[in-house]
Amino acid sequence: GSGKTTLAKAICSKYGHSFSSQCYLEEVRSKKKNMVSLQEQLLRDILKRPDVKISSVAEGTKEIEKRLGSMKVLIVVDDIDDADQLDELAIEHDSFGPRSRIIIITRDEQVLNIQKVDKKYKAQTMTNEEALELLSWHAFGNHCPDEEYIELATDVVDYCGGLPLAL
Repeated sequence: GSGKTTLAKAICSKYGHSFSSQCYLEEVRSKKKNMVSLQEQLLRDILKRPDVKISSVAEGTKEIEKRLGSMKVLIVVDDIDDADQLDELAIEHDSFGPRSRIIIITRDEQVLNIQKVDKKYKAQTMTNEEALELLSWHAFGNHCPDEEYIELATDVVDYCGGLPLAL
């Protein structure tokens, strides 16, 4: 939609080197039934150990708390819709070492309220002018549409409602 995932990936690319380790957990909402695999991914990525195995959600939560609690990490939890998932991943306000950063991407602001996050950022849609320029670069290789396509390009921009992914 509005570019939340793209923005988070850009942040990881730019600032990931400032942390001892990082992990990007994608499409968490769709993996609700398999939290153990998400816990394993979190531990593998942060500890850089491909052999991590977990047998239950409870065991995974304890392992994450025990092994990652003092590390300075960058973790992105993308597309989450239930605060309980954050609890199962042992992701809370002060779960990790000092100066760690946890980015939670959600469509449901209530998830953020439950977790008492420090800062919220609401991704904005693009203005019509920005959307037209983005479309023009991709469709015409120029900052504005060719003369004969201005009306069509404007209709496309209006239809997409400022959502970069739709363009």
